[in-house]
Amino acid sequence: MNLGDILGPDNIVPDLHASNRWETIEELIDNLVATSKIKPDARAAISAVVRKRETSMSTGIGFGIGIPHASTDLIYEVVGSFGRSCQGVNFDALDNQPVQLVMLFLVPQGQFQKHLHTLADIAKLLHRKEFRLAEAIAHPLE
Repeated sequence: MNLGDILGPDNIVPDLHASNRWETIEELIDNLVATSKIKPDARAAISAVVRKRETSMSTGIGFGIGIPHASTDLIYEVVGSFGRSCQGVNFDALDNQPVQLVMLFLVPQGQFQKHLHTLADIAKLLHRKEFRLAEAIAHPLE
C-alpha cells in the first residue's frame, strides 16, 4: 500500500498546532472536513468514534508514531489525514515518548479485513527509519 492511495496532498498537515493527542485527532478530522473527505455534519459522530477507539487503547505505537483509526458507516471509502508535530505530543504511546507523526484513517463499517490490512500497511511504512527521517516527511507520497 502507498499512502497516496488514501492521502491527497491536501491531507498532509506538515506542522500540527495541537498540544495533545485529542487536539491532534481533532485537527486531523478538521482536515478531512476541509478537504471534503468527510461531511461537516458527520464530523461530531466521527470524532466520537475515533475518541472511543483511542480511549480503549492508545494508538501511539512507539518510535514517535500515532495511528488513530476507526470504522464508521459515515464514509464509503478509506480516508486519511497525515500530520507532523515538530514539538511532539503526548499520545500515551507504548514507549512513553512524544509522538511526532500521526496518521489518522477511517474505514467504512463492516470492512474488518480492509481495516486490519490498512493499519498493518501504515504501521510497516511508518516504522521504516528512512521514512521517519525529516527528508522523507517532506515527501510522504513518494
